[in-house]
Amino acid sequence: MRKLLAKSALTAALVGLISSVAIVPAATATDHGRDRAHRFKHVFVIVLENEGFDVTFGPNSKAPYLSQTLTSKGVLLSQYYGTGHASLDNYIAMISGQAATPDTRNDCQTYADFVLTGVTPDGQAIGSGCVYPSQIKTIADQLTASGKSWRAYMGDMGNDPGRESAVCGHPSLNTVDHTQSAEKPSANLPLGDQYASRHDPFVYFHSITDSPECSHVVNLNLLATDLESERTTPDFVFVTPNLCDDGHDASCVTGQPGGLVSADAFLQKWIPMIQASDAYQDNGLIIVNFDEGGFTESVSASGVTIAFQGQYCCSQQPGPNLGPFPQSSQIAPGFTLTFGDYGGDRTGAVLLSPLLQGGKVSNTPFNHYSLLKTLEDIFATDSYLGYAGQPGLLSFFGSVSSDVRVDGSEDENSHAP
Repeated sequence: MRKLLAKSALTAALVGLISSVAIVPAATATDHGRDRAHRFKHVFVIVLENEGFDVTFGPNSKAPYLSQTLTSKGVLLSQYYGTGHASLDNYIAMISGQAATPDTRNDCQTYADFVLTGVTPDGQAIGSGCVYPSQIKTIADQLTASGKSWRAYMGDMGNDPGRESAVCGHPSLNTVDHTQSAEKPSANLPLGDQYASRHDPFVYFHSITDSPECSHVVNLNLLATDLESERTTPDFVFVTPNLCDDGHDASCVTGQPGGLVSADAFLQKWIPMIQASDAYQDNGLIIVNFDEGGFTESVSASGVTIAFQGQYCCSQQPGPNLGPFPQSSQIAPGFTLTFGDYGGDRTGAVLLSPLLQGGKVSNTPFNHYSLLKTLEDIFATDSYLGYAGQPGLLSFFGSVSSDVRVDGSEDENSHAP
């Protein structure tokens, strides 16, 4: 599916409670269960697209390498949820803990500045737009501040330099985003260009795009070289495949099948390469997740309707910028999105590490905010960003309530698939 183009009544009340637009401190990281998380050194996050748990991990999965081979070698998070629909709001949640706005939920068809009118006590930016002001921080900012290294590797970024550069590629501010659809190969563009800014959350924060840190957002081709030694492998690696390899498009402009078939082929290429690296073998961790679950599509005389169920877990909050649900919006003539609720539905995720016993299933509920909290636990940041600091939220390893066990220790709530 191509992601296309009400403020809440709560917004006005929240704004009245905020005396200024100064950013409130993020939740202090005081979880004393971080010891297990600290054992991991290099973390590799690979984000795929748009599939529900039953489709990906069910008996008829078109991704047997992910659903069978990798789950037999790692830990399947069977209750992992996206935090919204469509794409961009999920990616932003993963690295900043920020909830959706109407703009980010509709994938920011225009790469517009975020107009900040306040901040909630739990660190949520109130306003509209897409590119967050420099006060709103990300895991990348936290890592830089603590002396840790990071790099985001983007499939196809810069293939068409007329759309985006090969480093920190994004549209010009307040212009239409022409990376919303893939470009097919041609005489002038032999490889085509299937990069999508909306799958690259780092370019939606001025704290990154307005600083030298944006040089850390690079083309995926550089990852193979960086993996050649532990010294050159960043502490935190974030991988976004192109629109075909991440499973988003089916079929693809290159003629490849796309969907889970192409996503599985991407993993078969890159997972062994990462696992062979010194960085992974020295207590590394690979996290393979999906941005959101699936959807249903219906066609009638009035047009196409894409429906998202919107289930969520973990006492997730909708944030200050969305109105009550269910919601519906016509984002183009004859094209309507409907949202049953504000969640991103169940997707599942897989963890791989020398420190984890293979063939386990975790039934603990997690979501993208749990992922961010886990990263902050691993890298010992001094605070949790946004909803990663939500009271009671579990990280993958940092709480005794989690059934993901480090070093292969047994747990009665974990079992072989």
